[in-house]
Amino acid sequence: MDDNVAEPLARAPRWRAFWYTFRHNRGALAGLAIVVVLVLLAVFADVVSPHPPNEQYREATLQPPAWAAGGSARFLLGTDPVGRDILSRLIHGTRLSLAIGFISVALSLSLGIVLGLVAGYCRGVVDTVIMRVMDVMLALPSLLLAIAVVAILGPGLINAMFAIAIVLLPHYVRLTRASVIAEAGRDYVTASRLAGAGPVRLMFDTILPNCTAPLIVQATLGFSNAILDAAALGFLGLGAQPPTPEWGAMLADALEFIQSAPWVVTFPGLAILVTVLAFNLMGDGLRDALDPRLARS
Repeated sequence: MDDNVAEPLARAPRWRAFWYTFRHNRGALAGLAIVVVLVLLAVFADVVSPHPPNEQYREATLQPPAWAAGGSARFLLGTDPVGRDILSRLIHGTRLSLAIGFISVALSLSLGIVLGLVAGYCRGVVDTVIMRVMDVMLALPSLLLAIAVVAILGPGLINAMFAIAIVLLPHYVRLTRASVIAEAGRDYVTASRLAGAGPVRLMFDTILPNCTAPLIVQATLGFSNAILDAAALGFLGLGAQPPTPEWGAMLADALEFIQSAPWVVTFPGLAILVTVLAFNLMGDGLRDALDPRLARS
């Protein structure tokens, strides 16, 4: 960014400077556009999908996509082994995957902010205990930890969400703690303390609003991790249970037909790939736009 642009941008309102930087990142804009389409599909899934997601058309089992030999315009992406429309199941799977990502990230982010604020503000023994527990959780592979949690709680969609939230928790705790430590010694915090603000008000009203930028970026990137982990648990039979139209479960149900009918695994895999890529691209764009140093580079 040249000086002729950087100087007026520095004087512009914060949201305008953010949008200027974000919209000049083509990858971020592409990710945002895909995410908007996915959200619209999730909201209007019942209207957009051509068939009910669990309706079985036994006369059309394993029918190929419409453009392939033997395909039909009635089932644009073909059907699965029991005759369900793949396109309809993918559309309803979008709603489910986004809901899993949102709920898991919201739970993890909320608890992570509280623990990170307490650890970064109190320090001492409290900080040591919280961070050592987070270190133990980070030492385990994320999928292995999620499988262990689901094995304790039992398979199912709700338990999978809790497992994913626990897996994501250490990232938010560590990020919040680091931001709190960086902000705690600043003049505005000292002024608020001298004005009589208590610990809770200092943590949540004074320090936390100035730590939101990295948390927003991490939450966006964590959304893609949540979708991946949910698909992995569904594939292993520990997440959403049949006949729920979840992308990972769709892959598991059709795995034995990967050679005879490759479309039954190709389209769910592409849905996972595109969704994760879109959130990662948008998260990179948010990181660049919310970081003043990167925005001015």
